[in-house]
Amino acid sequence: MELEEIMDKLEETVRRMEQKKLSLEESYQCFSEGMKYVREGNKAIDQVEKKIQVLMGSEGDEDE
Repeated sequence: MELEEIMDKLEETVRRMEQKKLSLEESYQCFSEGMKYVREGNKAIDQVEKKIQVLMGSEGDEDE
């Protein structure tokens, strides 16, 4: 899943949680789902950071 998709799903989950009509169990399920998206988002960001570091490293090699 792309980072944009993950963020959209996380926002949707937060909107559901903000509805005051959720039971405790439904709130817990939304929270768990939201945390899953947070972990996926962090993983996607980490992968992009690694790619940027590789690109920045290869640019530094060209200057020599």
